[in-house]
Amino acid sequence: MFRHRGKTRTLTHNLKIASLLSFVAGIVNVVGFLAVQRLTTNVTGHFAFFMRDILDLHFWEGFVYFLYIFFFFAGSFVSSILIELVSKRSERFIYTLPASLEILLLLVMGIWGNYFAAVSPDTIACCLLFAMGLQNSLVTKISNATVRTTHLTGLFTDLGIELSQLFFYTAPDQKHKLFSSIRLRLRIISFFFIGGIAGGLLFTGIKLYALCIAALVLVAGLVYDSLKFGVILLRRRILQKL
Repeated sequence: MFRHRGKTRTLTHNLKIASLLSFVAGIVNVVGFLAVQRLTTNVTGHFAFFMRDILDLHFWEGFVYFLYIFFFFAGSFVSSILIELVSKRSERFIYTLPASLEILLLLVMGIWGNYFAAVSPDTIACCLLFAMGLQNSLVTKISNATVRTTHLTGLFTDLGIELSQLFFYTAPDQKHKLFSSIRLRLRIISFFFIGGIAGGLLFTGIKLYALCIAALVLVAGLVYDSLKFGVILLRRRILQKL
């Protein structure tokens, strides 16, 4: 689900990565908000607060919201840079580095997050926004902009459009394409919701250590993908020798 690109990528690959990453984003969204009362998976609301503070001449408060926006952007930028650099050496591992960086950030915030929550809550918000920028850019490039997992606004917009098109597009190939897209949107929304519930329950028990669970889920996804890809390569070699 992490390695297939272009024509080799199927709906099944997108469904798998959408389930994994939207679940992680759901955990981060709720845990981040409960910990520091900040949105940590998207920047739409932060931009509104930034403009409000600038208009009210509260420049320092506005600068903090600007930092939130910038760190999400920076995560996306860094993710794309890493993918392009690694792709020049090995197509096999192009998504491992940004995903590993996201895992590292989630682990750091999970282990030392309670300290940062006491002395510098904005550090947590910036780090989580950077991690979600990494993830959003990563999955966008993998899926050719088909999958987005860190926020739901665009998803509900696309879902509304596609549901309305069911009344007008009657050709079998058009309906098949629409049903596939609707299935993908519903999968992302569902797992984001499930991740949010899991994040809320985990936070009540283990606080910011819940982010470590999100990191481990991502690790499990990478290990599964690597093992499955290895099995596929082994099967091809065996068939070539027969």
